[in-house]
Amino acid sequence: MKLIFSESKSDYAHYQFPYAVWAVPEPGETPADIFDAGFLPSSRNLDRFYLCRHVRVNLAKFKLSSENRRIMRKGQGIEFELVPRAQFDYTPARRQFFKTYADIKFGKDVMTYERLDALFSAPIVSHLLVFTDTQVGAEVGVATLYIEGRELAYYYYAFYDLNYYPRNLGMYMMTSAVAYFAQNKFKYIYLGTCYSRNALYKTQFAGAEFFNGFRWSADLDELKFIIKRDKKEPYRHLLETPEYLEEFYSGDLERVCAATRFKVKLD
Repeated sequence: MKLIFSESKSDYAHYQFPYAVWAVPEPGETPADIFDAGFLPSSRNLDRFYLCRHVRVNLAKFKLSSENRRIMRKGQGIEFELVPRAQFDYTPARRQFFKTYADIKFGKDVMTYERLDALFSAPIVSHLLVFTDTQVGAEVGVATLYIEGRELAYYYYAFYDLNYYPRNLGMYMMTSAVAYFAQNKFKYIYLGTCYSRNALYKTQFAGAEFFNGFRWSADLDELKFIIKRDKKEPYRHLLETPEYLEEFYSGDLERVCAATRFKVKLD
């Protein structure tokens, strides 16, 4: 992959000069390679990715917890089907359903009809999980996915009937996806970014791990430390924070260097 560093706002007083790190795939590389290096797609055409703190589940380590089972019980009677995008009928009724959900969840017209249409026609959506309440015979949710062999499933946008909030339908959909891909021997399912305590629900699966900037970590206490630190006004980079290095890497920067995924050979 080619790396591009896009400069962001600097804090000269504290010698912080941030860059957003982008990855552009090279010939022979697939999105699974880029995901595994800690990046998520920043283009729906899968031609540009950004380095970020995101969560995946190592599905070889997954098993349903008591909390997962509780969620699954609340969704009893709701079934799902994995549908290739080419076989998914993007009807006007579905389009309106997705738009209504997006307006309520994200804000009016944050996701326009044009963006919605582009989503359902882009390479980033290869499959969909379609959820149906069998008791009433109604479709109640759709999750968009990117699937590559059995290397990865990327759980992207989910749209669902908000009247099912008491039954935790959104969490039921995600839990069903994790369990399904584990059962079908996929390697990883990627669940998106985690930059706040509100996003920690993505880590409630055995095998959950997050990318911390230089490696995949299964230490969720480390993730919670970073999120708590984010709420303050950081005056140092994370790796210049003694408390972080001491608690998670024995105060030894060499351990970080040994763990990093990145080794650059300049042309």
